[in-house]
Amino acid sequence: MSGAGRPVAEATAALDAAVGTIVPGAVGVFAVGDEVRTVHATGSAVLYDATGALLPPDDRVDMRADTVFDLASLTKLFTAAVAMQQVQAGRLDLDATVASYLPEFAAGGKELITVRQLLTHTSGLEWWLPLWRDWPDRASRIRAALTNPPATAAGEFVYSDLNLITVGVLLETLGGKTLDVLVRDGITGPLGMADTGFVTQLGHVDPERFAATEISDDTGRGMIRGAVHDENAWSLGGVAGHAGVFSTGPDLVRFARVFTAGDERILSTDSVVAMTTNLNPDLPDDAHGIGFEIDQPRYMGELSGPRTIGHTGFTGTSLVSDLGRGATAILLTNAVHPHRPDQSINPLRARWATGLARSLR
Repeated sequence: MSGAGRPVAEATAALDAAVGTIVPGAVGVFAVGDEVRTVHATGSAVLYDATGALLPPDDRVDMRADTVFDLASLTKLFTAAVAMQQVQAGRLDLDATVASYLPEFAAGGKELITVRQLLTHTSGLEWWLPLWRDWPDRASRIRAALTNPPATAAGEFVYSDLNLITVGVLLETLGGKTLDVLVRDGITGPLGMADTGFVTQLGHVDPERFAATEISDDTGRGMIRGAVHDENAWSLGGVAGHAGVFSTGPDLVRFARVFTAGDERILSTDSVVAMTTNLNPDLPDDAHGIGFEIDQPRYMGELSGPRTIGHTGFTGTSLVSDLGRGATAILLTNAVHPHRPDQSINPLRARWATGLARSLR
């Protein structure tokens, strides 16, 4: 086995070993430049029935290279990219106050919070609200997200779904289209990402290709498959700025190349720089561009560095790209199937990314 091949073999073996102990199944992808070097599918896309019992072997659904996953918070990257497209079009100023676009956002002392602070999680907004549970309809849920008072002073880092929910509403206001259409028209369509989008756009996908997520007793939805897992995104109709996009490993490589190689059809060089440069220099543990996290070894492993960007998703997903080497490690799992785990899967994410890093030495 070649020197480069051994780290890849060890990484795929680590994924295989994680099946049944950490995750039901996984699809891992390594890409360097224009080459997809590894696509490894292992385990089950559906392993449990609606009661949480193991399915008989013949009824289980194997993972495939083209299994479609609920990306959860990787959605935030698509929302951030659409925001930069609105900047390019002259409709959005990152340093303008959010209230200048959405006047009701000023409630609760938020009149000076900027769009940039939303996109770098330095707005001070509450990290989460049970919108799905405590408000009766989409309009009241959006109003609650926009008018809720801040939890901390602006400038402090608080990773918050409310930040990106707000950005999603703002983009729909500026763009004159729903967020799913903005993502399709501006990103997934031009990139040929046929298996990527909010579930409202994936009616053409064979239902058997979706990985299952969680049994949602709280919402009464049973075993979730082919519908968004996140309760708030679900309650907002499946389309929201913080969660709701589905994709495959190969499709995500196309998205990552916008940042590793550049694609002026999607984002200008200045926009890519804004998304991939640390805009939180005074918060060394919370390096963040517009949308992307930067240099986070806890899940980026040995691929981490000052020019490494990425994000994770609650359902068990991650994307990590080393801009200097044009290398991307994607790990898609159904870690919350049939219930959300007690342990973090960050060590598995880091192990996968480390495999790519070692193969490049």
